[in-house]
Amino acid sequence: MIKAVFPGSFDPPTNGHLDIIQRASRLFDDVDVVISVNPAKQYMFSEQERLEMLKELLKDYKNVQVHLWEGLIVNYAKEHGAKVLIRGIRSSNDFSYEFELAHMNQNLNPQIETMFLPSKEKWGVVKSSSIKELAMFGGDISRMVPPLVAQALKQKLGNRG
Repeated sequence: MIKAVFPGSFDPPTNGHLDIIQRASRLFDDVDVVISVNPAKQYMFSEQERLEMLKELLKDYKNVQVHLWEGLIVNYAKEHGAKVLIRGIRSSNDFSYEFELAHMNQNLNPQIETMFLPSKEKWGVVKSSSIKELAMFGGDISRMVPPLVAQALKQKLGNRG
């Protein structure tokens, strides 16, 4: 049995994230979606809001669980028996960053392998930070995020969105 971890901030979850999770769920016996909790970072949605959104969005995936984690992702993987870290790649810029991160994670825990899943072309420009900015200015985000997330962004932004 092979367990994989898909870490991220998921602030907010996008259709690109969901596509990677769906594809990973077909490749691995178990997939833990791990929401990063970094007290030094500013998030639009609290960790609890992100957890609730992802649990709702992924409730039909029997081999996918959602967790919060504060700390190094390689430590989460070790504690939970995962052997693979899944990383989504949208562009060559993503690849450069993720390649270096994979080497660092390999040095921290040689038992962990990193698997890069390229995004589908239609999700190549979908980025959480861009979605938040677009929503803030009233742009159409309906093709980039699930309706649940679009509604949560609208509520969070109030008059600004």
